[in-house]
Amino acid sequence: MKATGIVRRIDDLGRVVIPKEIRRTMRIREGDPLEIYTSRDGEVIFKKYSLLGGVEEFASQLCETLNKSTGLICAVTDRDTVIAVAGGGRREMLGKRITPELEQIMESRKIYQRQPADEALPVVDGGEHLLTSIAAPILSEGDLLGLVLMISPDPMVPTGETEYKLAQTIAAFLGRHMEG
Repeated sequence: MKATGIVRRIDDLGRVVIPKEIRRTMRIREGDPLEIYTSRDGEVIFKKYSLLGGVEEFASQLCETLNKSTGLICAVTDRDTVIAVAGGGRREMLGKRITPELEQIMESRKIYQRQPADEALPVVDGGEHLLTSIAAPILSEGDLLGLVLMISPDPMVPTGETEYKLAQTIAAFLGRHMEG
């Protein structure tokens, strides 16, 4: 844990303000759920809560299935990080923060499919050889939970309607799975 040197007081309703710099650095947005932990040493710890956090194993199995059927690397993210990968790039992506460009795609709530004229979109910083071919937002009861990604190490390999529909279907399936 890293000290920031910032001190805040709790108001009469028990609220504390998380400074803007920390919210920006940690990508905490208004309305984001935070999990609260306490330690034996008297520490109170806030952690971003991921609704998809409990389904890593399930998401990994879906990624493996997609990888076997398409030959593409497949990944599932929550709103911030890659939580499951199959088909390669596991070490470079798993647990890493997604790029701001992918966050924008997720916020648009529309499926992205890379066209030959499009600029290549890396999945994570430092993974310039792992490029997003398809990004399908995962929605559950109107809330954005993450993305299903089809990733190609070769930007010249186009994806077709089949891969698009598979990513769309898996994203919808994960969204429905989180509702029940």
